[in-house]
Amino acid sequence: MTLPDPAVLLPQMAAALQAHLAERQIDTPRFIGIHTGGVWVAQALLQALGCYDPLGVLDVSFYRDDFSQKGLHPQVQPSELPFEIEGQHLVLVDDVLMSGRTIRAALNELFDYGRPASVTLVCLLELNARELPIRPDVVGARLSLNALQRVKVLGPTPLNLELQTLAAAPSCAAY
Repeated sequence: MTLPDPAVLLPQMAAALQAHLAERQIDTPRFIGIHTGGVWVAQALLQALGCYDPLGVLDVSFYRDDFSQKGLHPQVQPSELPFEIEGQHLVLVDDVLMSGRTIRAALNELFDYGRPASVTLVCLLELNARELPIRPDVVGARLSLNALQRVKVLGPTPLNLELQTLAAAPSCAAY
């Protein structure tokens, strides 16, 4: 499988986002990237838009529903939101939408800071593994992967995509 080039996707995403915001008559959106890859995508998207507004950063580690199973990642950072959330039109940016659980966690955290006027979801990639009814408003590409494949976003500059294959669990027939 050949992965799409983020350098090609980002200008297309910027144009689609501009059209989406214009259609909704949103002229002062606040951008928030989800740590880590979503921040990289948000930075590249802001650059493609020629926008130099402050970027909020969310680390949703404490808000994940699998926190008790996975534990705390050693690189957890505090979220940084350099603007009010209450009443703002937010553009939430993530790198890869897979199950939808990261986005759910991000929304839970955002609502702890206040009630936004709207949230537009932007993702570089959307995979065919969604577990929750969450869909991006703007997406760079949609990919169908098998159960053992994952996509890793490398960055921050340049942004690159890497296809990874997980080791298969031994089958019961092997015993």
